[in-house]
Amino acid sequence: MLTFRKALLLSASALTIIYFFQSSHSKATYPGDIEHYGKHRNAEAKDTVPTGSAPQPTKVHPPPWGGSKDKKNSQQTFNSVEGKSLQEQLRYLYPYDPDGKFPAYIWQTWKATPASGDFGDELRPQEASWTDLHPDFIHEVITDQTAVHLIRYLYASMPEILEAYNALPIPVLKADFFRYLILLARGGIYSDIDTMALKSAVDWIPSDIPPSSVGLIVGIEADPDRPDWKEWYSRRIQFCQWTIQAKVGHPVLRNIVASITEDTLRMKKLGILSQKKIDKSIVEFTGPALWTDLIFNYMNNPEYFKIENGGKNITWEAFTGIETAKKVGDVVVLPITSFSPGVGQMNAKDIDDPMAFVKHDFEGSWKAPSERIKPIIG
Repeated sequence: MLTFRKALLLSASALTIIYFFQSSHSKATYPGDIEHYGKHRNAEAKDTVPTGSAPQPTKVHPPPWGGSKDKKNSQQTFNSVEGKSLQEQLRYLYPYDPDGKFPAYIWQTWKATPASGDFGDELRPQEASWTDLHPDFIHEVITDQTAVHLIRYLYASMPEILEAYNALPIPVLKADFFRYLILLARGGIYSDIDTMALKSAVDWIPSDIPPSSVGLIVGIEADPDRPDWKEWYSRRIQFCQWTIQAKVGHPVLRNIVASITEDTLRMKKLGILSQKKIDKSIVEFTGPALWTDLIFNYMNNPEYFKIENGGKNITWEAFTGIETAKKVGDVVVLPITSFSPGVGQMNAKDIDDPMAFVKHDFEGSWKAPSERIKPIIG
């Protein structure tokens, strides 16, 4: 029976979703899925948005359907994928278009929005840097409460996704999971709230790399060329996930969403899904170790990459010491300076270096002290 209390709660939830999709504090003047191209774009590109296009509200977050390797999946009925693996269902729900556009979204999460007095003055310059350098992007800061409603909206046909998200026992796990979920469904840029944009994303890839050939942009977090590296990091080369740019449906995002969902529900079934009982560390469960592993798995997957007989696997050795962007398939890997300038280690240059794009302050206030980044001493 629908009581007044239940009706009130349902109405509040509906109003939250409507408010989110109708409001934005950004200065966006283009549709959300404009092409990601820089100063060196082709002046005769036919899909350029005309000057003077009407501003688009954030209620419009359409995935770029069509023209994809996965397009055949979008022609299936949902019944044809029901009962299949999570990855197959996600492939159907958000197919990947490798030739499509980078959606012009910037996603961040925090306890309050910039419109709130609780946002925190120390974070305002960092948050504003993203809007200032990306005036044509839609920039959203998502609160925890809004994130739940947004996931319910985006993954309504996959209740196990919402079940897994709600079951995660600590905030850092949910923060990790949300960035993959939002990028898989809507694409664009995710960046932690304690990051400062130093250069516009249109300048992140070299002018000789067509944006249409890129589906994922990641940076190196750690490249510890020393014998004791395992005491400090989980992987010899570790990709950061505090800043990521991706197209909708990218296979790496699909894989990591499926992996976290399956692991979460497995631990829940075993009764070990609590901060003290989970059988994986945070970095291996949802963090940069898992992220790094799945990027390398993708680069070595013959479904997506042509691997010649006798060809060597792509490993950390392909990226150690790089000082410029390196492209492997549709993945662009940026050097450590790009997302970790000024850290004073592992050959990272300072924030005034031409390859310095994002500065991370490593606040990590939602993380346990043991999970925060520590500098390598010695």
